[in-house]
Amino acid sequence: MMNKIIREFFFGCFLLTSGLSVGAQEPILRNLGPQIKASVIQGSTFLTDRSGRTMVYTVVRGNPAHLLGYTLADRKLVTDLPLPGSDGAWDLAVASDGWLYIPGAKGVLYRHLPGSQKVEDLGVVLPGQTTLWSLAAGLNGEIFGATYPGCRVFRYHPDNGFSDVGKGPLVESENYVRSLAYHKASGKLFAGVGSHADLIELDPITGNKRSILSADLKDMEFIYGLELLEGLPDGDRLLALVTVGSFTLVYNIRTGKIEYKIKQMDMKSVSGLDAGQRFYYTLKSGLFSRNIKNPDDTPVKHADGVGTANAILLEGKQLRILNSEGILIEMDTEKFKLSKTKLEIPGQPISIQSIMKGPDGRIWSGGYLAGGHAAYDPAKDITTSYPGLHQTEGMTVNGKDIYFGIYPKGMYYKYDTSKPWSLQKSNPLFLGQIPDQSRSFAIFNEPLSNKIFFGMVPEYGKLGGHLVAYDTETSELKTYGAVSKDQSIVSLTYANGLLWGGTSVSGGLGIMPSTTAAKLFSWDVQKQKIVDELIPVPGANAITAMILSPEGNIWGMAGGTLFVFDPSSKKVLETREIYPARPLTTHVWRDAFLIWHPTGKIYGTGNGQLFRIDPATLQVEQLTKPATLLTMDDKKRLYFHRSAELWQLTLPDR
Repeated sequence: MMNKIIREFFFGCFLLTSGLSVGAQEPILRNLGPQIKASVIQGSTFLTDRSGRTMVYTVVRGNPAHLLGYTLADRKLVTDLPLPGSDGAWDLAVASDGWLYIPGAKGVLYRHLPGSQKVEDLGVVLPGQTTLWSLAAGLNGEIFGATYPGCRVFRYHPDNGFSDVGKGPLVESENYVRSLAYHKASGKLFAGVGSHADLIELDPITGNKRSILSADLKDMEFIYGLELLEGLPDGDRLLALVTVGSFTLVYNIRTGKIEYKIKQMDMKSVSGLDAGQRFYYTLKSGLFSRNIKNPDDTPVKHADGVGTANAILLEGKQLRILNSEGILIEMDTEKFKLSKTKLEIPGQPISIQSIMKGPDGRIWSGGYLAGGHAAYDPAKDITTSYPGLHQTEGMTVNGKDIYFGIYPKGMYYKYDTSKPWSLQKSNPLFLGQIPDQSRSFAIFNEPLSNKIFFGMVPEYGKLGGHLVAYDTETSELKTYGAVSKDQSIVSLTYANGLLWGGTSVSGGLGIMPSTTAAKLFSWDVQKQKIVDELIPVPGANAITAMILSPEGNIWGMAGGTLFVFDPSSKKVLETREIYPARPLTTHVWRDAFLIWHPTGKIYGTGNGQLFRIDPATLQVEQLTKPATLLTMDDKKRLYFHRSAELWQLTLPDR
């Protein structure tokens, strides 16, 4: 943990050492260091380097992520290289000339020569593309990749750089190309689209594209994974994983027909075909094989405890698997003798996704994507790790309990802090989930009704976030539906005998809003119905923060604008722009956080900065950046985060 302390005088000057600029006395700004570490691996592949060594490569998430390479002969870690600016990679692909390609964050592509100790940053693949998903190797050293939010497919070749082979979105109005496969025999690319499912055949030379997904499947969410099985005399097969249905289509590339569906199988990776036209895959930690040409073939189970395959390599009778836990598994497909080796996966700091003061006075953090939690004890100056749960979007406290809103699939948990953390003993306790709902950034404890309220963002490709309540006495989880039509609920508070919700025009990823302005609504908890609905700041895309003043007014942030709302008269009393609102490109669910400090000032974060507001004059002072999220401990110290680091700001008494 870093214990570096930066002291600065508040004379209105901007100090480059920390970016802090406030007012009259001496605060203390302290970097508490990374809170959560994980050894979560993503994109993985087996390959042979130019010296002939068989290796397995993977990417461990972190800030930054690291590319890891192991020799299979002795299981040694021989490559450990940071990927600057990237927190992970969803895929790896080896080009025909032996270069390994890695899709990075912010639309950047990397490459690495296996066996070397260097990673090259090749730059942004296409303007405006922020996320790279699947990669596929083509011919003569070319590589193809799938992007978000433009639903594009790019080509990279060392001789001529990047190009948009689809010549625009593969499907108009869609954001994701989530999966990709290149078929060498036909020279065609196959691309899986979401968040409204489609499967596109793309000619990378002409840019011609056609949908090959039947109309009855286009109401699904994604074609999330694609795998090729080549070398079949009657036509190579394409496996296509369809979500939310969670089944795999078997498509004959020669005949152009979907032959049948496989109900259950993991599709992160499958093996090639053996001599009997069987391929190997994992499912629910088991290892299975089946005959690709026989739709009625009963899968053969070969082993338990294999996990989920990140990469599979079949060479003759030797099957190798790297699973999602970093365990290398080897099996002879004739003798079915299986061995396991846990690879050394160096843990990396991961980004903080949520922070909150817990009932124990500690500052709780939730990790981004890799999940996990940690709690920093200000009294003891130590951080304790709490692994096991997925990504937490929001938290709240009721008595000694912490309530978590977990992504994906909108899951809710309760942790009793008076007892040991143990997922095996249901502490945290799973409370349930609501179909078609995904993320709960807004969580509010309303003690008069003994209810915990969750404001929801819906699943991918959907509009309309639900208002959900958990009754702490009866343990009933109930949804009231999308109480604000086509909008998500991203902030909650309670005033004047009513629950108040702030909305976002955005729904789940992959669908554009149908409305143009965020709303403030009031909800009668007893009658279970909307009382009022209004727009406090015209044109604002989301109301991401609301707090109560000592007088009982609601102070909120809509876009970059502060508003003061009287819940009795139901009128907006004042507004003030704190920072310019960002244009809506894909979505907005979360931005501002506000705290009414005992000094009488309001502190907030938003637009990546920490600021202070004088409630009497609405004068705003920008304090430091970068800064996101915000909470306060029992001694009135503020906490925010910078990537994986938690920062503490001790303020003067006045």
